[in-house]
Amino acid sequence: MKLDNKKIFETLNPNKVWVPVLIGLGIVFGMFYFDPSVNANTLRGVFDASAAFIVLAIVVIFFRDLGYVYRIREITQKELSWTRAIYVIILWEFASAVTPSVVGGTAVAIFILNKEGIKLGRAIAFVMVTAILDNLFFIIGAPIILYFAKGNIFPDSQLLENQLENSLQAIFWISYGLYAGYSLIMALALFYRPRVFKWILIKIFSIKWLRKWKHDAQEYGNQIIDASKELSGKNYKYWVPIILATIFIWSSRYLMLNALISAYIPLTLDNQVIVFARQVIMWIVMMISPTPGSSGTAEFFFGQFFAQFLGGYTFVTSILWRLLSYYPYLILGAIFLPRWIRQVFFKKKSNPSIDDTEPQP
Repeated sequence: MKLDNKKIFETLNPNKVWVPVLIGLGIVFGMFYFDPSVNANTLRGVFDASAAFIVLAIVVIFFRDLGYVYRIREITQKELSWTRAIYVIILWEFASAVTPSVVGGTAVAIFILNKEGIKLGRAIAFVMVTAILDNLFFIIGAPIILYFAKGNIFPDSQLLENQLENSLQAIFWISYGLYAGYSLIMALALFYRPRVFKWILIKIFSIKWLRKWKHDAQEYGNQIIDASKELSGKNYKYWVPIILATIFIWSSRYLMLNALISAYIPLTLDNQVIVFARQVIMWIVMMISPTPGSSGTAEFFFGQFFAQFLGGYTFVTSILWRLLSYYPYLILGAIFLPRWIRQVFFKKKSNPSIDDTEPQP
């Protein structure tokens, strides 16, 4: 099986950087126009931040990225050097930033790993493992965090209309159920009965109005079987480091916002827990966003979830949050992508497992 290089390069297109940027700017200008509390004085509030907490937020996000690099090296059993792992993570994050969150950068990640010399079946296995572990963080972590937050995970009804609050809760639980179901099915397929999973897929896509996708379903079933073979027999020495890295990565992602909010408003321990918990809830809601990298959706929900802590600093904090957690990957991806293409496609390859198809101009 070969990956569709044309579609991959349509995704890995530096020109796509402008789409989420324009959406984000549109939301910002919209807030200036429609929200009377947002004005020029609001922007000057950025200078009221504690420099120490801003630096802490930057350090935390740096360690999150270091955790990503470490995890991909461990998952691939150190087949990637530190340098190649950095390239993989930057391009993977770039792909996620320029595609809708509901789509994600899975196919691109498989493509990148394959071009780095990892056989296609193994690349699929590694990417699926990361997806399942990330989903499990939400599925297992959300109930634990809900418990510690003592139910204070959705915005106060005084700040949010009851109808929107109910909609948020419905979106969250629907998203949670979908991710839990998907993760359970993929885990069973990978680790328990891959051939049964393929058989069920073929049966489903043998239905008359689904028959045109039957071949694709069969190919996907074969990929699951190959991925299952790759992962079978792995012991705790393989799984423990990548599970711990996953917890570290997502905890760091959320603690960055805790640091940003603390730069403006001192938070009690209880409020620190609530801010952390609400990020988990907001992230699951954002995962079904139709916009690239949840642009617009993220900015909107930020105000709904965290205005009660930040007050007049909500707007500037949301901008700083996106500047640290999202836009750097658009910039880094646009810088690293041409260099990676030159390294991977326009050099002499000795590994026959790599697909030599060159990118289309």
